[in-house]
Amino acid sequence: MDFSIDASTRDVRDRIRAFVDTTLLPLEAKRESYDEHENISEDLLVTLRKTAREQGLWALQMPRERGGGGLSIAQMAICYEEMNRSIFGPVVFNSAAPDDGNMILLNKVATPAQKDRWLQPIIDGKVRSAFAMTEPAPGAGSDPSMMITTAERAGDKWIIRGRKWFITGGATAKHFIVIARTSHDSRKGLSAFLFHANDPGWRIVRRIPIMGPEEHGGHCELEFDGLEVSDEQRLMEIGDGLKATQIRLGTARLTHCMRWNGMARRALELAVGHTSFRKAGGEVLAAREGVQWMLGDAAMKLDIARLLTMRAAWYLDQGDFARPEISMAKIAASETLHQVIDTAIQLHGAKGYSKDTLLEWMYRYARQARLVDGASEVHKMVVAKALLERGADMWNWDAHHA
Repeated sequence: MDFSIDASTRDVRDRIRAFVDTTLLPLEAKRESYDEHENISEDLLVTLRKTAREQGLWALQMPRERGGGGLSIAQMAICYEEMNRSIFGPVVFNSAAPDDGNMILLNKVATPAQKDRWLQPIIDGKVRSAFAMTEPAPGAGSDPSMMITTAERAGDKWIIRGRKWFITGGATAKHFIVIARTSHDSRKGLSAFLFHANDPGWRIVRRIPIMGPEEHGGHCELEFDGLEVSDEQRLMEIGDGLKATQIRLGTARLTHCMRWNGMARRALELAVGHTSFRKAGGEVLAAREGVQWMLGDAAMKLDIARLLTMRAAWYLDQGDFARPEISMAKIAASETLHQVIDTAIQLHGAKGYSKDTLLEWMYRYARQARLVDGASEVHKMVVAKALLERGADMWNWDAHHA
């Protein structure tokens, strides 16, 4: 096993690190850098995105021929982690959810014409996108088979009716991917469709208020009341909606982990900086055994999350679906993020609970990590299923189980 990285990847990582350290981190401390939803302001984002593009740090997950960086998934793990040492990082580099997952899906499965129409504008940063799958109860959540939204064929068109909610980015997205039921087949009953925000027959019911800071466009509830899309706007074959969802969410869950590991690193950096400076009883906090235990535990858990993330990324690069590996990474990275930030707040004392640091922002943001793209409990079931099916083969270092 070789944990070294090649020179070209190291160069990209180092340039991202320099951009984050010199440009993004200073902006986080300025109130005028934020919009009303506690995210980076649009005007500032436009300027920073232009700079990122000029420096060759734009859409690194996309093919070079479409204006991206052509990184493998393992390379993405290194670079995405570095980006999210700043809370502004991923969206500046066009590597934030949900656009990131949507671009990866469209690049894998869309037709050439669909890529030109629906993918390229997202890569270019001209539009934002959203993935509409989750529904209010009793509809689909972690179990897509409960899908209620329907798409009925009418000649060369499809008529979509139903309701979705917690659709990230819904209020600002222009390009949407929607999953709807096209038959009652248990495995081939769902299909995926593309539509534009200007198409009639749908509306945003509300922007759902949430605990933490919001991505641009929030988390919206949508209603479909006769949205018409042409058959050319169908993504993949009829009945491939579940497959499209699995393709998208597999990598998207892992890119979440990559970014969360970066945020956890930043929280730990803040904790180390504070405890190395703040004195109590005549010595710095970092010299105290109890503080060292807290820092050591946080560092160990973070490295476990990083290693699980990298292993899953490597499996995906080999063509494996890596379902249990992604689930393990998702559990570890999401829960570690929350634990590390909590530790950092504790070590900062009252200052960590205040808005004088970014830790309270991170803490509120981090709570969603154990829920989005599958709750921890769902992913533990995926891991258990793999264990029950494979037995001792679960522990083969060289196992390949696409």
